[in-house]
Amino acid sequence: MTTRKTMFATIFTAVTIAGSLMCADVQTSHAEVQKIRWKVQAVFPTWMPGLGDAIVDLAADLDKATDGNIKFKVFDSGKIVPSKEITEAVKDNKIPAAYAYFTYDQGKMPASTLLSAVPFGLEPVEYAAWWYYAGGEQLAQKVYKSYGLKIMLASIIGPETAGWYRKEIKSLDDLKGLKIRFSGLGGDVLEKTGASVTLKMAEELYPALEKGELDATEYSSPAIDQRMGFYKIAKNNYFPGWHQTFTATHLVVNQGVWDKLTASNKALIEMACTASTFKALTHGESLQGAVLNGFPEHGVVARQLSPEILQKLKELTNEVMAEKVASDPMFKEVYESQMAFKKEYQIWKENGYLPRNFK
Repeated sequence: MTTRKTMFATIFTAVTIAGSLMCADVQTSHAEVQKIRWKVQAVFPTWMPGLGDAIVDLAADLDKATDGNIKFKVFDSGKIVPSKEITEAVKDNKIPAAYAYFTYDQGKMPASTLLSAVPFGLEPVEYAAWWYYAGGEQLAQKVYKSYGLKIMLASIIGPETAGWYRKEIKSLDDLKGLKIRFSGLGGDVLEKTGASVTLKMAEELYPALEKGELDATEYSSPAIDQRMGFYKIAKNNYFPGWHQTFTATHLVVNQGVWDKLTASNKALIEMACTASTFKALTHGESLQGAVLNGFPEHGVVARQLSPEILQKLKELTNEVMAEKVASDPMFKEVYESQMAFKKEYQIWKENGYLPRNFK
């Protein structure tokens, strides 16, 4: 009897100890869950579909997927630092992360703009393929090596329009002296036509058009431009968006902050960025047809730049690119990588897909 009691006591003790250890393990695992609370500033207004709202959706998806362990407090453009200073702010750890548009860094790093917008460049799917599978991501890290940033593609949308004009553009001569808002490399190309190019931020554009400070402007896709009201003043919307065949926006994280994350949290954020990229592209593409179909009710005419104008713009683009390649080794490396991929991909694009004018 004593032996039996002793045996039960031993078993009870063992179960109790095991249970205590299990509870301790559960408590330890809960204690070790890493909670992320980051301020993340957006470079574009977050109401912009596919372009600005991608970071809001990304934050919401991470919040849900992690039961609130990863939370980004998203600040709209300009709320913490000016949009053109976003990458500097992350580098200096004024904010741990940001949703950045690298063209705004073009003045200090010429190659940066190639990661966000290129005249006569890759189309969105081509850019994504180059980024994920042809060395694009690695080149981006190389461009920003001195900044100590972790860079992830978080949004890509289709081409912009070629601009909103008060008057028709029948030749490049019509651009001479024209006061126009253009950004990045496309602006460099237009300057060669004799246009008076300026870079204004989103909130400045409608008032500038209204007051006559601008004769024309480009900004983004038809769906975004419509909400900015350009159609009320400039009735000629030109296509195709030769100067910006894609717009890519990235999540950038201070490298020191990134290095402190667990492997699982790094993977979760990277997966969320990849999903965000695809969602932004499809969101943007879903809206454009309806906007263009609605042009007539606003008195807007969707016009095509003539083949002659496009050819001359391509020649001027080649001049600009040659100048940049000659002056900056990093620009040369990134641009040549993109163009090599574009050339390789071209045969698949021509053979694999139906012609765009096939109905």
